[in-house]
Amino acid sequence: MFDKIRELIFGPPRDVTDPEIFHTVSLVAFLAWIGLGADGLSSCCYGPNESFLALGAHTHLAIVEAGLTAITIIIISIAYSNLIEHFPGGGGGYLVATKLLGKRAGVVSGCALLIDYVLTITVSVACGCDALWSFLPHWMIPYKLCSEVVLLMLLVVVNLRGVKESVTLIVPVFLLFAATHAFMILYAVGSNLTAMPSLFTGAATDFRTSVSSLGFAPLAFIILRSYSMGGGTYTGIEAVSNGVTILREPRVQTGKKTMLLMALSLAFTSGGILFSYLLAHVSAVPDKTLNAVLTENLFGTWHLGGFAIGRALIVTTLFAEAALLFVAAQTGFIDGPRVLANMAVDSWMPHRFATLSDRLVTNNGVYVMGLAAIAALLYTKGDVSTIVVMYSINVFITFSLTELGMARHWIVDRDKAPRWKSQLAIHGTGLLMCLSILALTLYEKFTQGGWVTAMLTSAAVGLCFLIHRHYQKVKNSFKRLDSLITFIRVPGEDRVPKTPIDHKAPTAVVMVEGFSGFGLHQILSIQKLFPYYFKNFIFVSVGIVDSGNFKGVHEIARLEAQTKQDLEKYVDWTRHHGFHSESRMDIGTERVDKLIALCKQIPKDFPRAIFFTGKLIFAEEKLYHLILHNETAYAIQRSLQFQGLQSIILPIRVI
Repeated sequence: MFDKIRELIFGPPRDVTDPEIFHTVSLVAFLAWIGLGADGLSSCCYGPNESFLALGAHTHLAIVEAGLTAITIIIISIAYSNLIEHFPGGGGGYLVATKLLGKRAGVVSGCALLIDYVLTITVSVACGCDALWSFLPHWMIPYKLCSEVVLLMLLVVVNLRGVKESVTLIVPVFLLFAATHAFMILYAVGSNLTAMPSLFTGAATDFRTSVSSLGFAPLAFIILRSYSMGGGTYTGIEAVSNGVTILREPRVQTGKKTMLLMALSLAFTSGGILFSYLLAHVSAVPDKTLNAVLTENLFGTWHLGGFAIGRALIVTTLFAEAALLFVAAQTGFIDGPRVLANMAVDSWMPHRFATLSDRLVTNNGVYVMGLAAIAALLYTKGDVSTIVVMYSINVFITFSLTELGMARHWIVDRDKAPRWKSQLAIHGTGLLMCLSILALTLYEKFTQGGWVTAMLTSAAVGLCFLIHRHYQKVKNSFKRLDSLITFIRVPGEDRVPKTPIDHKAPTAVVMVEGFSGFGLHQILSIQKLFPYYFKNFIFVSVGIVDSGNFKGVHEIARLEAQTKQDLEKYVDWTRHHGFHSESRMDIGTERVDKLIALCKQIPKDFPRAIFFTGKLIFAEEKLYHLILHNETAYAIQRSLQFQGLQSIILPIRVI
């Protein structure tokens, strides 16, 4: 019953050996624009809002801000489009900083990205509810925070079903947002077309008056401050480069098409909304977003045959806005776990974050993103201004490191690349813009949430180094076990013939992971514990498909071939020492279930089989060992025991 309910909620398991699986779960450019571009486009709901409010009484400068916003979007998008071409395997800012600036810079970028994606989820949900509560009854305000938490929980469940399923569900929402906001901008411009010359003339007059009264430097600071406060507008541009691995082949071309769609839609919408604020004479109203005020100013007086068509259009536009913001949270749930998995593969995060569920989702990462977003939501009480400040800082830390890495790349490799000057100009300009926004945001908002982001990012970086140091100690200890390989003869191409088989003889079933000193140590331990008792050895292994190798059919085939090759080495070694030996293997995302399924078949052929698994032990067991190392051995022993099969855990000391 539990399994049926689970399958109903999360969907049936997927077969990783299916050659069509990558085609099934990958996204074409249009769906990627929706799934990954929703974050960028949804930032139009809060980025222009913060930028316009920062102008204060100098609203005529919205024309300048609209132009700067569009230019910045185009430059950063071109830079990240180049990034996709140079790093087609995905990874985004984390991988770029690691490869081009070193591992330490990569960790900083990765941690900044993780917190960025947590806050992506938080700000999307909070701002979406702000849009809804702009037209809902006033008595519902006390229930807003509770509703945001419930919505976050629902998003966790949706994302556990799989990427493509979560994206397909939101296509109508995305298209509704695009249609309503394009209409809003075009109507704002079209209805004021005749007044446009006087508007620009008035803006120029206001600009000269402001310069004469304030001076050019203070006015320039106002422009830069507004520019930096609107930094949330550019968040989400990096999402495509981080999620290249979920794009349809050819991935580079699909990624570039997605970036083009994202850049054009974001530049038009964000710049258009800023300009529309000025055209519609928008000003702040308590408990309402500026977009809500904009729609009321544009459509509030529309009536058709006694029917308030304007009110219906306002509600539809704000509902589409809220829905897209909820959709934008998908980016955090798609790319956040992916960055977490990449860092886990490199041993900066617990290895379990690299594992995939039977739905081919990094489910542990989804849980972490969801819980962290709920914590951020409760801490900020859903205040969008605070979240946007925290959010923008980490976004531009990653942006700056990425642009710095690419700029350095073009300088170092200038002799190999004829286009290095144009590429350096793009990434150098992007670096200057990103550093400017980062510095101004930290200066202006450090005491209003900026310090929290800086503290959390620093703590995350420190934690990563502690985790990496532990895994490095374990790895160094494994070298002692791996030295067994050099002292024990392992046949190479000379295959040892099969020895006579006695199915009723005592049989040792050894569960191994790759050919290593760890596995050989298990065999020697068995011989030491039960000298001359076992006549047969059966080696069982499961090739685990995780975020590090779930990149294409060829990667799965390579994993299968490597698993088979490692098992053959164990078989050859035991046959060389006079034992009958054979192997069993499978490929999957979950080691325990696959191993148990293989083990249950063995007693049919070898009734006197006893099962052995190895388990790392430490001189002093710490609580963090449970997080950094799995409990596979205990889980297998417990399950086999209830199947009536005897299992023994072999303790192996590493530290």
